[in-house]
Amino acid sequence: MDIDYAIRKDEPPIVTNTSTPTEVALYERWERSNRLSVMFIKTKITAGIRGSVDQHENVRDLLHAIDEQFVTSEKALASTLIMKFSSLRLTNVKGVREHIMQMRDIAAQLKKLEVDMSESFLVHYILNTLPYQYGSFKISYNTHKDKWSINELMTMCV
Repeated sequence: MDIDYAIRKDEPPIVTNTSTPTEVALYERWERSNRLSVMFIKTKITAGIRGSVDQHENVRDLLHAIDEQFVTSEKALASTLIMKFSSLRLTNVKGVREHIMQMRDIAAQLKKLEVDMSESFLVHYILNTLPYQYGSFKISYNTHKDKWSINELMTMCV
């Protein structure tokens, strides 16, 4: 059906009285693809996104506007994840393994949003979120010469 034709190809010149049949067919092909693509995108995106994006008749412009909308929401998502990460404590989840996995998962989500944390920082931060019962374990880590990875920390804690 070649629906994505308008996304892949630039808009051809608008049809005039002097246009050849090939140029007319090319424009009609592009215009049909553009119309179907815009209609499909508008029916598949949520109302919240649809309402916050300007109306566009060109599919490339519409995709660009949607893309810009997500840049701002990525910043908000990063802020939300950072707040969740910084407030997470072992008492909020069902065990030390789940706690470490949840912290690692949030760190991975932040990395996708270009908010990087070193593994060393992550290990130290996770240790600091553990309750006082893990005091001797923390001392053991601090006196140990080698640095642990997240997986080693999980193995040692569990």
